[in-house]
Amino acid sequence: MTSNVHNNAGIDPAVPARWAADVESRLAAGEEVQACLETDLDHDLKFADGLLLVTDRRLLARSAGQTAWQEWPLRAGLQLTHHDQAGVGTLALLDANGRLATWRYTLARNLAALRVIAEFDLHRDSALSGQPVARPGDEVCPKCKTPLPPGEDECPICNRESTVAPSTWTLFRLWRFARPYRWQLFLGFALTLASTAATLVPPYLTMPLMDNVLIPFQNGKPIDWGLVSMYLGGLLGAAVLAWVLGWIRTYILSLVSERIGRDLRTQTYEHLMGLSLEYFGGKRTGDLMARIGNETDRINIFLSLDLLNFATDVLMITMTAVILFSINPWLALVTLLPLPIIGWLIHFVREKLRTGFEKIDRVWAEVTNVLADTIPGIRVVKAFAQEKREADRFRAANEHNLQMNDKLNKTWSLFTPTVTLLTEIGLLVVWIFGIWQISKGDSTVGVLTAFLAYIGRFYTRLDSMSRIVSATQRAASSTKRIFDILDHVSSVPEPANPVHLSGVTGRIELKKAGFRYGTRAVTKDVDLVIQPGEMIGLVGHSGSGKSTLVNLICRFYDVSEGQVLIDGTDVRSVPVAEFRQHIGLVLQEPFLFFGTIADNIAYGKPNATRQEIIAAARAAHAHEFILRLPHGYDSLVGERGQGLSGGERQRISIARALLIDPRILILDEATSAVDTETEKEIQKALDNLVKGRTTIAIAHRLSTLRKADRLVVMDRGRIVEIGNHDQLMETEGHYHKLYMAQARNVDTEDTLPRTPELPKAHVE
Repeated sequence: MTSNVHNNAGIDPAVPARWAADVESRLAAGEEVQACLETDLDHDLKFADGLLLVTDRRLLARSAGQTAWQEWPLRAGLQLTHHDQAGVGTLALLDANGRLATWRYTLARNLAALRVIAEFDLHRDSALSGQPVARPGDEVCPKCKTPLPPGEDECPICNRESTVAPSTWTLFRLWRFARPYRWQLFLGFALTLASTAATLVPPYLTMPLMDNVLIPFQNGKPIDWGLVSMYLGGLLGAAVLAWVLGWIRTYILSLVSERIGRDLRTQTYEHLMGLSLEYFGGKRTGDLMARIGNETDRINIFLSLDLLNFATDVLMITMTAVILFSINPWLALVTLLPLPIIGWLIHFVREKLRTGFEKIDRVWAEVTNVLADTIPGIRVVKAFAQEKREADRFRAANEHNLQMNDKLNKTWSLFTPTVTLLTEIGLLVVWIFGIWQISKGDSTVGVLTAFLAYIGRFYTRLDSMSRIVSATQRAASSTKRIFDILDHVSSVPEPANPVHLSGVTGRIELKKAGFRYGTRAVTKDVDLVIQPGEMIGLVGHSGSGKSTLVNLICRFYDVSEGQVLIDGTDVRSVPVAEFRQHIGLVLQEPFLFFGTIADNIAYGKPNATRQEIIAAARAAHAHEFILRLPHGYDSLVGERGQGLSGGERQRISIARALLIDPRILILDEATSAVDTETEKEIQKALDNLVKGRTTIAIAHRLSTLRKADRLVVMDRGRIVEIGNHDQLMETEGHYHKLYMAQARNVDTEDTLPRTPELPKAHVE
C-alpha cells in the first residue's frame, strides 16, 4: 500500500496518495480517518481497486469497480465481520436486518482489514457510550502494534483462536484416561485417608500429656513415667505410620499420574497424526509442540502433586473440624470464622484466573512458534543476515509473555498474603477466646494446647488449599487446549464399511471431481481416466489446480463433488492407511528425518532388509555416493537431511519410494531444484522408478515431460487439453503457448487464452 505524501488534517497517513484528494473532499469538519483498507478484488474475484475507510463518525466505502461512494453512520447494531478462505479475505457489514455490504481483497492486505475492524469497533462503541476512545500510549499489541481495546490485554487481531474461558469442569474429562487405573487411584485415596488420620493423632495425645502429666507435675505431683512413655510412644508410632503410609501413597499415585500423562501424550499425538492436512494448514508447529509437551507435563504435575495435596488438604480440614467440635464446639466455631471470607476470596480470584492462564498459554505458544520457525530455517536466517531481526522477534514475544504473567501475578500476589493474614488473625482470635474460657473454668490448658496444635495444621492446610486455585486453573487451561485437538474430527474420515483392495493395477478415474476450499471452488467437473502403467504429465501455470488434483488422488483432501476411483473403487471407501500404501510420492523438496541413510530409505517399509535397501538405492542411483559417506548406509544425515546436497536428498527420496514398490507414483517437480548434471542422475533414477507404474508427474519445465504418454493441461481448475506433446503442439492451444512462452522465457500466464472462470460460490 502506497503511503500518502500529503498530511492533510483528518487524513490518515496510510490513505494512498491517489485517494487523498477524493477522501478529503468527503470528510466533514473535524472528522478524522482512523483506518483504511484499499481493496483489490471485486465481487467476482477479479482485480479491481476500491477503498474502505473508518472515521470517528462513520464507515465510508467505494466498492471495487464503482465510482459512487457509500456511507453508514456508526450506530447500535452495526457490525463488521471478517473471514478468509484460500487466499481471499471478506469483510461484511451487517445489522439486525441482514447484510448491508461486502468487500473482498487478497490476504496481502489482511492486516489493514483487521485494523479497520478494530477501529470500527472502538469508535462505534465510543459513539454509543459518549465516552472518548481510550488510547494509552503503551496499550498496543507487541506483535502487530495495533491499539488494544479498552480494558483488554490481548490483541483481537492476533488472537484468532477461540477465547472461550476454560471451565474447571474440563478436568473431569481426564477421567477417560484415569479410568484404567481406577483401582490404584482408590488405593491411593484410602492411603491418603489413613495417613491423614495418622497425622491427626499427635495433637490429640498432647491434650492428656499436658493435663495428666505436665500440669500436675507443676502442682507438686510426681511424673508418671509409664504414662509419659505411653504418650510419647504413641506420638512416635503415629509419626512413623504417617510417614510410611504417605510414602506408599505418593509412590502409587505418582506411578498412576505418569501413566496417565503418557497415555494423554500418546493418544493426543496419535489423534494428531490421524487428522487431515487441512488441520495442519491452520496451525503453528510451535503451538502444537507446546500442547503435546508443556500442557501434558502441567496436567501430569497437577495429577501427581497438586491434586494429591488438595485431597490431603480437604481430608485434613474435614477431620480436624470434626475433632475440634468433639473437643470444644464453641472454640471450634471461633476457629472456623475466617472460612467464609477465604471462600469468597477463592471465588473472586478464580474468576480472574479462569482466562488468565489460557492467555498465558497462548502467548507462550508464540514464543515456541518463533523457535519452531527460526531453528529449522536457520540457514535462511543466516543467508539473509536476519539474526538480529529474529532475536528481536523472540525478545518481543518473550516480553509479551512477561507482561501477561506480570498482570496475572498482581492478582495472585495479593491473594496469598491475604489468606495468610486471615489465618493469623484467626489464630489470634482462638488464643483470646481460649484464654477467656480457661479463666472461666470452661476449658483446660491441655485443650487449648491441642486446639493450637490442630489449628496449626488446619490453617496450614487451608492456606495450601487456597493455592490449589492457581494450579487448578492452569491444569484446566491445559486440558482445554489438549481436548481442542482430541475433539477435532478429520475432514478425511475412515470409511464406516471399509472395502479392502487386492491386486491393485493402478487404474485411476476421476468422475466430475470437484473440490472447494471453504466456499471457493478450486477444481470443478474434472473427468479423467489414467490406465494402469500410463505416465501422465500435469501441465499448467501456478494455481491452475495441478497440486489440488494430486491431493485428491492421494486423498489428502476429499472431493466436494464427484468421485475419485482406484480400480473402480471409490477411494473414500478404502481405509486411508491401506490406500496410501499403494502410492509413492517424490516431492520437489524431499524431507529426510534425523537418522541414518538406511532408516530414511526404509521409512515406508521399516522391516526392509539391508539387501532390499541397497537394491532400492542402486535403482535410485544413490548407492555410489552413499558408499562415499564415512559410515555408508549407517551415516547420519542430520535434521532434514542438511548433511546432503539437494540431488542426494532427492535420490534417497526416490529410493524410499522404490522400496515400497507402489502401483501409483506421484512426481511433484522432482527435478526442478537441481543443476543439469544432477538432473540427469535423478532422471535415470526416475526412469527406473516409473517402469510398470501408473505415474502422475507435475513439472514446470515442460521438456522434462516429453516421455509422458499423455499430457493433461489444466487452467483455472479445469482440464482444457489432453494429448501427447506432438498432438498438443499441432493444435496450438494452451500447451503450445505454454511451451513457446517457456522457450522464450516470458511470463506464461499472460500469453494464454482465457478459460472461463469457475462459478464462484456466494461467500457468506
